[in-house]
Amino acid sequence: MRTTALRAVLLATAGLPLLIAASPSPSPSPSASSSASGAAAGAAKPVTDAGTSFLTAVALGTGQAADVAASTGDYLYWAFGAAEGQTTTVDVTVTLPPSADRHGPQSWSVELFDGLRRRQSCTAGPQDATAETAAGTLALRCTLRQIRSWAEPWSGDPLPGTYYVRLTAGQVPQNDLGLAAQVQLRLSSKGGAGNAQPEGGELRAPLVPPVNAGSPAAAAAAAPTAGTAPSDRAVAPEEEETHWYSAPFQGRNTRWFWTVGGGILASLAGVLGYRLTRHPRRSTPATPTPGAAL
Repeated sequence: MRTTALRAVLLATAGLPLLIAASPSPSPSPSASSSASGAAAGAAKPVTDAGTSFLTAVALGTGQAADVAASTGDYLYWAFGAAEGQTTTVDVTVTLPPSADRHGPQSWSVELFDGLRRRQSCTAGPQDATAETAAGTLALRCTLRQIRSWAEPWSGDPLPGTYYVRLTAGQVPQNDLGLAAQVQLRLSSKGGAGNAQPEGGELRAPLVPPVNAGSPAAAAAAAPTAGTAPSDRAVAPEEEETHWYSAPFQGRNTRWFWTVGGGILASLAGVLGYRLTRHPRRSTPATPTPGAAL
């Protein structure tokens, strides 16, 4: 009886993993799938605003587009982040006002600036373009240089951080300023940290390292030990050489010396100037009286 019961328990235990493996995995609920798709659609939703300065630039994500209704002559700003090894391309399409409302050709320009607001050069694409009066659209493109992991202090190489896009209408007839225009902008990036150039570059220390950072003043003023090199000791200032005539020019006597000396020199200069510039008196001949010769 016990052998039969034990055999039944073992068979049931061995079949339990098979039942667990054969059980179907739970499928995601329709609500979770719809929320995930909604989040993805929200991430790809284009931006409909643009800033008017660096401080009010509208942030854009990688691959995100902007569809903005603007006025001809306005300055439009967007901001995006770039990591090392990436190469970002900005594509802009401007739908110009109707040709019947325009009075001449229009020139548009797209520029890129780094976080320090330094203008970055474009490696590809028409950064500046001019549309004739009959043209309906205008296409611009700017490909930023590859983001570097480090750079020399004197160079203007692009480093990881925030970058700004500025779209402007450079040369526009005066009568065309304020006309409605539609701007479509899209960001695209390629590459990553594995493509960063030059290979092996990294920032190992600050450009201006602190001097004895964190060391207490008492330790710096303490006497050096026996093994300390003489060059580590502070050099005492040299004493000024004094002479017998140095006393009148030092201390409280300095003010009185210059006051009295200046007064004497001014008096002598006045007397000397008077002697040099005064005119001698001319003696007039005496008038002979009538009959004096008699």
